[in-house]
Amino acid sequence: MSEADAVDRVAEPATVSTLTEELRALGVEAGEVVLVHSSLSSLGWVAGDAQAVVEALRNAVTPSGTLVMPTHTTQYSDPAVWSNPPVPDDWVDTIRSSRPPFRPAATPSRGMGAIPECFRTYDDVVRSSHPVYSFAAWGADAEAVVSEHGLDYGLGEDSPLATVGELGGTVLLLGVGHDSNTSLHLAEYRAALEQETTRNAVPVLEDGDRVQREYVDIAQSTDDFPEVGAAFEQQAGSAVTTGTVGVATARLVSQPELVDFAVDWFEANR
Repeated sequence: MSEADAVDRVAEPATVSTLTEELRALGVEAGEVVLVHSSLSSLGWVAGDAQAVVEALRNAVTPSGTLVMPTHTTQYSDPAVWSNPPVPDDWVDTIRSSRPPFRPAATPSRGMGAIPECFRTYDDVVRSSHPVYSFAAWGADAEAVVSEHGLDYGLGEDSPLATVGELGGTVLLLGVGHDSNTSLHLAEYRAALEQETTRNAVPVLEDGDRVQREYVDIAQSTDDFPEVGAAFEQQAGSAVTTGTVGVATARLVSQPELVDFAVDWFEANR
């Protein structure tokens, strides 16, 4: 969407103040743990762009709560299986050997959107150390959310996703659908299914040196995420609240209830 299209969609610009009010009306409360997936363009024209959205989210959650966003770096996934687009086979070894080490404070996210990329640059935001599946967090439980992110099975039990669930957190889908809902990956790990495993080697910093570290994961899929999300919403009752933020459809979802439902759904339907 062009900027002119964004202007044409709204009667007046969204601001930090109006976005904060709309988030509160949706049900985002001070003191909550909120995992945000977002699309800046879906909100219409915003005065202050991504920074204004980050400020509004911080205002709504307040420092007594915790704001979490995915800051994944798929440029560190295995180049041999890239498909959008693929790279020539004779590039793969060069990519693997030449990538600089992942640096939590500096390495930009990829494909996450403007809002998480802006959020991760704030001085008081902390980021987990996983070189592919990192999350950034701010607020009362930020360190607890990101500090113990395991290298193996990066969206599983030793991930910020699991900690958000333990804290009774909610998922905010801000102008995006369940295809962007990373909490459904946690359900993939928990479901009693035959899971293909994969391996990937990534460059990280250890004592100032670039080293390659290999990790194990499951072969993830988001193909049925919209279907399981829709099924959950049909029976979720108060576990889902829908409203409008800017001109975007927004959903506030109980993360533990969603994950529990998705585990059962995957076991029955995959």
